Amino acid sequence: MNNLETKTQKINQSEENFNLEEIKEIYHKPLIELIHQAAEVHRNHFDPKAIQLCSLLSIKTGGCPENCSYCSQSAHHKTSLKPEDLKSMDEVLDMAKNAKQNGASRFCMGAAWRQVKDNDDFDSVLEMIRNIRKENLESCVSLGMVTEEQALKLKEAGLTSYNHNLDTGSKYYDKVVTTRTYEDRLHTLKNIQKAGIKVCCGAIIGMGESDEDRVEFIYTISNLEQPPESIPVNALVPIKGTGLENQNPVLIWDVIRMIAALRIFLPTSIVRLSAGRANFSHAEQALCFLAGANSIFLGDKLLTTPNIAETDDHDMLKILGISGDKAVSLNQ
Repeated sequence: MNNLETKTQKINQSEENFNLEEIKEIYHKPLIELIHQAAEVHRNHFDPKAIQLCSLLSIKTGGCPENCSYCSQSAHHKTSLKPEDLKSMDEVLDMAKNAKQNGASRFCMGAAWRQVKDNDDFDSVLEMIRNIRKENLESCVSLGMVTEEQALKLKEAGLTSYNHNLDTGSKYYDKVVTTRTYEDRLHTLKNIQKAGIKVCCGAIIGMGESDEDRVEFIYTISNLEQPPESIPVNALVPIKGTGLENQNPVLIWDVIRMIAALRIFLPTSIVRLSAGRANFSHAEQALCFLAGANSIFLGDKLLTTPNIAETDDHDMLKILGISGDKAVSLNQ
């Protein structure tokens, strides 16, 4: 048994640090072997018959000053999306209660902001978090960059987790967005973790990046000071009017490979099968769950992209024998 094989066995007991070459070697395993290894790791840390159901709402849509090539909400793109003001407290709470009734244990909110500003809108979001927590729901927000002081306010309001995606590896990042640097994103992640808030940090695949870029992303998040609490895996949904409107759809095999690799290298993180899922059949999604995905988002829309009808999701989970219980690590 070589050193890499010995090291990968240790994943079944604890987090293990890997260098870039080690991650690359495992990532490029034959897919059938990679899925098998990931499934074993998954079962050592989670109940494979349970996933977490989440709901994601855009509370402030459009007009974002960032130029992310994939995003319909960027003010740099000419899409059919019309900017909207921050939603009212009553509207958000009604949607949160509806999500809970449909089985969600986590309610996520996204605002098309470059960064949080200390104003009335931020105060409203803090109050939304407080009220959502009163509903016995986990609360996650994605609001752009935050300072340490703002992160502490979010923590005091009861925020469970903060989503701030790295999207891809650092070498490919400036092919996707140039109005915010990779270091900006990493600095925000540090501010969140300093405040004691869990980090939700994911990737988008299918933007033209290489396997090496995906490996670099895995390396970066697996070497954060603390591993992300959850990792959304998004398959690009090309949107007319954006810089990536002509991208070919990502192959399901690439999605499965990414999920399996993430499960192996971040064994106790929840891996969320996120945007783009509407393009995958029940059988394809089943392979994602087998490879280690243990969360999905309910509802017919994820921020501004189409998602699967909730009735269809519940039918799929019933067929697979998967319950929508919170996917808590067996080792916690």
